[in-house]
Amino acid sequence: MGRVSTAGTKGVPRPEREQQILDAAVAEIGRVGYAGLSPADVARRAGVSKPLVYTYFQSKDGLYIACVERAATVIYDAIETAITGASGLSKAERTLDALFVALAPRPHDWTVVFDRSHPDEGAAADAVRAARRRIAAQAARGVADALSTLALTDPDDLSAFTDVWMGSVTSLVLWWLRHPEQTAGEMSARSHRLIGALVNAPR
Repeated sequence: MGRVSTAGTKGVPRPEREQQILDAAVAEIGRVGYAGLSPADVARRAGVSKPLVYTYFQSKDGLYIACVERAATVIYDAIETAITGASGLSKAERTLDALFVALAPRPHDWTVVFDRSHPDEGAAADAVRAARRRIAAQAARGVADALSTLALTDPDDLSAFTDVWMGSVTSLVLWWLRHPEQTAGEMSARSHRLIGALVNAPR
């Protein structure tokens, strides 16, 4: 078998250059979604040639899938670390804390995974759906644990609240993207206040 080249361009090692291209692609997907993603625009943003993007990722779908898989791993690993050993509402707070820290370098990682403009079929669709299922299953575990402290165990309640939780996290991340001056710590503090307000709201 031939050796895979680790050479990059202009003295930049290939792994580092690949990450730069993915960073540029994530920013583009966050701006225009899969539907508007252009390898040429990604190349310009990354400061490389379009042929180099195709050399590394073969196609628009290959580039998109690499972005999705990297983003999903960052999100999943951060949440998994946060929820291990936590319980109840503290699990929700720790999850958000970890998520904001993990997303701080690239907040659009979340929108990459939850972009809805991808094709209905094909490798890109399969990759993003697999990523969402993985994160949703993780969220369902956390929700089940949190609601068990409130004696809520009905499967439909758990399913509905998992959707509520995922939608709430998405809304917080989208708000953050519209307010980029906010730090991860400030977003954590805000989310804690919002959770506290919901939990302590008069019934």
